[in-house]
Amino acid sequence: MAKVKLTVNGRAVSGDCEERTLLVHFIREKLGLTGTHVGCDTSQCGTCVVHMDGRSVKSCTILAVQASGASVTTIEGLAVNGELHPVQAAFKEHHGLQCGFCTPGMVMTAVDMIGRHGGHLDEQTVRHELEGNICRCTGYHNIVKAVLSANEQMHGTVKQAAE
Repeated sequence: MAKVKLTVNGRAVSGDCEERTLLVHFIREKLGLTGTHVGCDTSQCGTCVVHMDGRSVKSCTILAVQASGASVTTIEGLAVNGELHPVQAAFKEHHGLQCGFCTPGMVMTAVDMIGRHGGHLDEQTVRHELEGNICRCTGYHNIVKAVLSANEQMHGTVKQAAE
């Protein structure tokens, strides 16, 4: 057994796990944070995306022991004082979800994407960067609308059409 110490959603946590435990399973089973979903365990679907030290990662590709010492943000850590994060609010407003299974990973990917691009996003970039996140329900149109809307709200930029 290995001892894993992390900061998750701003709170110091620790727990014992087998060395082969994936970060996604540690988050869900040891910490009880079930918003991070397990879809494939092969990094194909993106339902397990979290932020580790400020960057989006697929938590099914990282061992919990590899993440020890890191700061991790899960979907549960985005809302502040009961107020949805602007990306979460945009997904709600623009109907960027149906069954909701992929939504946490999509939202976490979008938050990272908006942060990295500093407000300079267009439809083509959003669609390209969402390629690692699979949604079987929506067809992505409203997800892209939600990301562009959140980008505009967070950075005060005007949505750009794909070239």
